Amino acid sequence: MSGAVMIPGQWIRPSDGAVLAHPEVLALAARADVVLLGEQHDKAAQHRWQLHVLAGLLARRADIAVGFEMVPARLDPVLARWVAGELTEADFLEQAEWGTVWGFPAELYLPLFRFCRQFRLPMLGLNCRRALVTEVGIGGWDAIPDADRDGVTPALPATPAYRRFLFEFTGGGAPNRKVTSPDDPAFDRFVRAQQVWDRAFACRIAEARAARGAPLVVGIIGRGHLEFGHGTPAQLADLGVATVTVLLPHTAPERPAPGIADAVFVMDPLDM
Repeated sequence: MSGAVMIPGQWIRPSDGAVLAHPEVLALAARADVVLLGEQHDKAAQHRWQLHVLAGLLARRADIAVGFEMVPARLDPVLARWVAGELTEADFLEQAEWGTVWGFPAELYLPLFRFCRQFRLPMLGLNCRRALVTEVGIGGWDAIPDADRDGVTPALPATPAYRRFLFEFTGGGAPNRKVTSPDDPAFDRFVRAQQVWDRAFACRIAEARAARGAPLVVGIIGRGHLEFGHGTPAQLADLGVATVTVLLPHTAPERPAPGIADAVFVMDPLDM
């Protein structure tokens, strides 16, 4: 299958290049404990894809909770009031502090938020306080008192493979162009900071699984935290949540690299 032409609307299994039927992918995902739907934050078509996958999962399972990287966990009460129908959209966005906690237009995410409200699906904030990322990046976890960790446990250390991935993902060490290789100690701060997000998302998901009767948790998360089993999938495994399905939108002209996800969906290049 390596030389076959990819067609928009296809699902591809990266491990062997096989084309999968849409019902087959959704049936696989519905059997998982966690489904992670990656995205590029500014791409409206990818958010529509997430919505369609979420709708397909709900047709197969009623016990779904949806977690959002875009929202810190401290705002869970606001998410609950939104889902319960107690807030207008304007009030919801104001109380969710959208203009300060996330830098992308609300219109990209409102279809997902409306879907959760319409079907009364619990919404979860997956993020931590922003300063924690900076603090751990500078001083490591040992410098952070337990009371200031925002319920996030120390991250499983990054593997050499994850460091290489992050180095390449950032264009060779950006934002610190002085970094010369994935193993450069100057890269440590960036890696630690990235892992705070990885771990925070994993901790919130694991907590939701434990506290809500083990629902299927669907995570709406940037793809850099998900690819190749690094990031949040690795942190979930460390927390004992092993049955995780990663689905990604695929926009590159070449076939997906083996191991990048459990399945990828080929996007229409004119619908981005």
